[in-house]
Amino acid sequence: MPHRDQEIAMLRRQLEILMGERQGLLRVVGASAVLIASLDSKRLPVGAVEAADQLATSINLLPEESLRDALSSVNAEIEEEDPVPGE
Repeated sequence: MPHRDQEIAMLRRQLEILMGERQGLLRVVGASAVLIASLDSKRLPVGAVEAADQLATSINLLPEESLRDALSSVNAEIEEEDPVPGE
């Protein structure tokens, strides 16, 4: 059983490392989403607009739950859009 205990301990350490990395990535994504949301694309150089668009596209491909976790990690919230009149 000692070998099994070692495997379990190793897996536990690996899982803790992965969870720590996930938290770091969530903070990066959350901060990126907040930055993108605050940008005025009309005032950015063309190269920056292209990079911001690529980042925004990547963020928008995330599952909603992951995006919520990311925003929560930087204490930001998703603003609900106002419904379009007539819909």
